[in-house]
Amino acid sequence: MKTVSSIVENYIKTKPFLLGALSQNIINLTSLARNMMKELEHEFDKDVKQGAIVMALKRLSVDLDFRLNHRIVKLLKNIGEITVRSSLCDFTFAVSDTFLNKQAALISEINTFTDIFYTSSRGVSEINIVVSERVSHLVEKHFDTEKLLHRFDNLSSITIKLPKDNVSTPGIYYFIFQRLAWEGITINEVISTSYEFTILVSEEEVDLAFRVIKDLKSL
Repeated sequence: MKTVSSIVENYIKTKPFLLGALSQNIINLTSLARNMMKELEHEFDKDVKQGAIVMALKRLSVDLDFRLNHRIVKLLKNIGEITVRSSLCDFTFAVSDTFLNKQAALISEINTFTDIFYTSSRGVSEINIVVSERVSHLVEKHFDTEKLLHRFDNLSSITIKLPKDNVSTPGIYYFIFQRLAWEGITINEVISTSYEFTILVSEEEVDLAFRVIKDLKSL
């Protein structure tokens, strides 16, 4: 059975930025209810009172504050080391039968350098390689016959170590990426393991991105 509360919650869940704003009590509920009425009446198939929507939003904001914020904020206060690396290149190649052997040769040669950033991930049809700019020529050399799909230069990485509870806490990545999106920061790549993740951003945006992530510890 449809209720005003269930329809309001489903409506809010389809709008991530509205969901975040509501959970932080930074939105005028009366104005929001007024804007929602037409769509909710269509969903409910009868007239809905604005006051009923406001009450449903109030209850939902309290519930969201607990579900989305309290547990996540507690976890974010325990974020570990934040590491920034600059002068990175991001290559994306098409998957091929010859790629892995060439990648092994690249890794072997890169191992002769010190203090070099290297990471790689493979999808269904693409392989991504991120390296320090000073060894980007090695990527060009080893994969000169491979199909290059994209290349981005002048990138920086921010690596965040997360507490072990992050794997059992829903919404942790959403919470972080939401803050970055609010600041208009474009993320070129996301690389993650169980207890840390790395984002790649342009060097022009890395200072702002670092500040946003660092400020999460003091929420």
